[in-house]
Amino acid sequence: MRSALILAFSIFFSTLAIGQIPFQRVHTDVGNIGFSMTNAGTIGDPRARANPQGPPSMEYPLNSGIEHLFEGGLWIGAIFNGQTVVATGSVDAANGYVTGGSGFEFSPASPFTQRSSFTESDFYTPSAISHQDFVVTYTDSFTVVPGTSIPIQDHNLPLKAVVRQESYAWNFSFADYFVILNYTITNRSNASWDSVYLGMWTDLVVRNINITQETGSNFFNKGGGGVIDSLFAIYAYQISGDDVDYTRSYGASQVLGIDYRNMYFHPNNAANLQSAGFTAPKVNYNFWNFRDFSGGGAFAAPGNDQERYVKMSRSMTEAQLSSLNTPSNRTQLISIGPIPRIAPGETVKFALAMVCAKQIPDGTGNSDTRVARKELAENLNWSRRTYLGEDINENGILDPKEDLNGNNRIDRFILPEPPANPRVKIVAENGKAQIYWNRASVTSIDPITKQQDFEGFRIYKTNVGDDLDLNLSGDLKLIASFDSAGNNIGFNNGFSAIELIEPVTFDGDTTRYYFRYEVNNLLNGWQYMFAVTAFDKGNEQFNLQSLESSRSGNATHRVFTGTKPQADNNQIGVYPNPYRGTAAWDGASSRNRKIYFYNLPSRATITIYTIAGDVIKTMEHNAATYNGEDIQWFRTYGAGSNKVFSGGEHAWDLLSTNNQLVSHGLYMYSVRDLDNNATYTGTFSIIR
Repeated sequence: MRSALILAFSIFFSTLAIGQIPFQRVHTDVGNIGFSMTNAGTIGDPRARANPQGPPSMEYPLNSGIEHLFEGGLWIGAIFNGQTVVATGSVDAANGYVTGGSGFEFSPASPFTQRSSFTESDFYTPSAISHQDFVVTYTDSFTVVPGTSIPIQDHNLPLKAVVRQESYAWNFSFADYFVILNYTITNRSNASWDSVYLGMWTDLVVRNINITQETGSNFFNKGGGGVIDSLFAIYAYQISGDDVDYTRSYGASQVLGIDYRNMYFHPNNAANLQSAGFTAPKVNYNFWNFRDFSGGGAFAAPGNDQERYVKMSRSMTEAQLSSLNTPSNRTQLISIGPIPRIAPGETVKFALAMVCAKQIPDGTGNSDTRVARKELAENLNWSRRTYLGEDINENGILDPKEDLNGNNRIDRFILPEPPANPRVKIVAENGKAQIYWNRASVTSIDPITKQQDFEGFRIYKTNVGDDLDLNLSGDLKLIASFDSAGNNIGFNNGFSAIELIEPVTFDGDTTRYYFRYEVNNLLNGWQYMFAVTAFDKGNEQFNLQSLESSRSGNATHRVFTGTKPQADNNQIGVYPNPYRGTAAWDGASSRNRKIYFYNLPSRATITIYTIAGDVIKTMEHNAATYNGEDIQWFRTYGAGSNKVFSGGEHAWDLLSTNNQLVSHGLYMYSVRDLDNNATYTGTFSIIR
């Protein structure tokens, strides 16, 4: 059984320094996937399951609580100086990464640096590949943790591999669900690595950590898995558990390819490789029971380098892979090889994708069918297309018409680009929301066509109650569209209805906002999400359809309309009043309930009493800082830092100071205005 104890690293830096390079953990947040990595060669964040409000591990959609990964790491297997050696970034370990722990063989060689292709980003650089790149270097060269006397357990024969890891993440609507890991691996030893396999070990665990109450082995033993061999991917999903109806998701790892001696090393290029004298490469798939070192059977865990190398070099049979649709606690390994030899000083590049997708209901009640995997297959196709870039026919050769930018080399990690996402500001008011955005989309240029091809904007909104399925960004629905007049694209309705005469700015925000759209008839106290996207004209010459920017790029604001702060305290009240057992917005548990105090002053103390005058709860309200995080409802259904409130409302979860659910009856409250000491009192009732 895995312990619930997870090492207490901070979000980015541990207090433990490894030589001059401290341990560091970062995560992506630019798209709709929150993916964690460390400069010790691990991926994922084992702490996430015990800390739903902390940083993500491999969360999709972002801020949903649906996690897909406990931990993982790069594996490099080779015959080295006559011995079988596998350098491992991570292995089956109950608590995840431990400094000097067995199987955690890489040590940091640099801190992370960040890059972005967004011109408005603080990390913008022309050398960036994606909207959010993280770059780091680590090595297995040390047998003792640098700067300490701590030996790295069971790590006596390093390959002396130096790994430069680059990760790429985008916020495009067609590419915001995967992260690509691009490894540059160099042999810094004085001997060749022979019969080399490269792979990714993962402990893919799909659970909704905002909902599940299961801990220990019960958290991990509900998973199923499978393989999509045509897309060179291995995946996991949830079969059962107390949160299964709130999850319905896939997590996957996918081999994209290797650049070896200027050749594309991949099964899809087998014919060219064989004609050059190489053995055709193969992608291998393996699952095993977590820490089952019984030594027998295909599902036994490898306990040493020899057994790990066997796993890397062989794949499970189709019959074995077809048995993965029963719940169990399994880990996964996807690998590719053999690379015949990597000489001293030689470098290869190895690319993988970590991909998420929602399950598609197929009407049969089965959780893993071809229909259920439809979105997963589409997402894997996009990650593969992104990697291939200009190498459309996958032969590793720059063929005629493939050189889109005229630099006479194959460029990978290329996506056609829609216009830049607008920067959005939302103001919540009484029964309505004002959406403002800037002009960044209008002037953006597509990197492939080199044209300024902006066409228009689309505005999306969720409906009341959508938040209860924990997939708000997936529930966005089109409510308005505006596009350029004078062509045959769209409605030709122009922008006069949304374009401001003069741009506006807001306190503490230097952005100039040129457009505004007002959404009316909203219900106070309910949660809404809005998104503004931009779309382009497309391009027949390059066979590109019209592309739209990502809804998740600015759909991070969770908006709660309501009353503004009031100077006249005579209008303070409570809704719903009476509260009848549950409100329509309540969650499934008694801890996910709420009522609202409205027309509050900007700063106030709210005190709730029994009819006998006993104090039940005291709350401090500050319109400038209120985010709802003092009650469970917002932590479950409104997770994320970008919540927008009107300022004059404050929610209460019907729990006393001692965290006990209050009974039915009549209650009194007082609100003291902290700016003028005026006090207003009132009553409300709870009916079971």
